[in-house]
Amino acid sequence: MPAGEFKTKCFELMDKVRERGAEITITKRGVPVCKVVALDKNSEPVFGSLAGTVLYFNDPIAPTGEKWEADE
Repeated sequence: MPAGEFKTKCFELMDKVRERGAEITITKRGVPVCKVVALDKNSEPVFGSLAGTVLYFNDPIAPTGEKWEADE
């Protein structure tokens, strides 16, 4: 579907995607640029899904104790 057509029918098309589980590929000058798909209702929320996964180092340039080939 051309981007201009999607722009004029955006809300209507989003409802169809949600209700029917359809997919719509948006094109620009005939080249696909994005796809509109329904969200998986069983998927985990995006925001907050990486909470607690970041490591913090007090001194990020301190020696790690690893032996490197370059040290030999």
